[in-house]
Amino acid sequence: MVTARAVLGRSVSTKEAWSGARPHLLQLCGLLLLIPTIAVGVIAAGMTPGLLLAFAGVHSEGAALASLGGFAAAGVAAWLWVRFSLAPPALMLEKQGIIKALRRSFKLVRGAWGRVFGIQLLAVVLAFIVGAIVEIPTSLIAMVIGGDNAMDWLSGESVSVSWTFLVVVGVGGVLSSIITFPISAGVTALLYMDQRIRREALDLELARAAGMPGDPTEGHGKDQPTVASTSGN
Repeated sequence: MVTARAVLGRSVSTKEAWSGARPHLLQLCGLLLLIPTIAVGVIAAGMTPGLLLAFAGVHSEGAALASLGGFAAAGVAAWLWVRFSLAPPALMLEKQGIIKALRRSFKLVRGAWGRVFGIQLLAVVLAFIVGAIVEIPTSLIAMVIGGDNAMDWLSGESVSVSWTFLVVVGVGGVLSSIITFPISAGVTALLYMDQRIRREALDLELARAAGMPGDPTEGHGKDQPTVASTSGN
């Protein structure tokens, strides 16, 4: 919601963003749970034949088949994750249901899987680095505050740790999430907008919505691939 307004060069208040997103929060939560569930289900399905074979008593062959099936299914799960990765912004910005948002993402990513995967992977790495920058200092502070008790807990010599240590580590985790979640969400939203611009000339609609003078269609599409000319992935 915020990214869509920002593309138009318009600011949005927290109240406006909340009022626009609130009706779709339950659907968004369901979608965010459904995508990893699909991935886990695919991996489980790939490993099931080998596991059944192992349970039947053919242990070595079953373990090998389960490993191969798991690796193959993990590749399929990664492929599906990328194809469905633009579903959240499609749900929020186009006011679609969960299934329609998944189909919409599948269509938008068609022919651009490698590009979307690379950008999403880069965003994950960036979020990890930023999160580490935040969490490492707080973890060090927690270890200093916790003293020997914290060191014993980290080394496995003790099962108990002070509440102060846990609170400081928890604060670091919360701060890290506050910073990294918007990065990931912003990258996904911008990818969604970019794919729509490339496929559906969304930039013309945005130009008209922003009230740009002149003919926004002039010179458009010279280097832009069309939907019909884009091969499926």
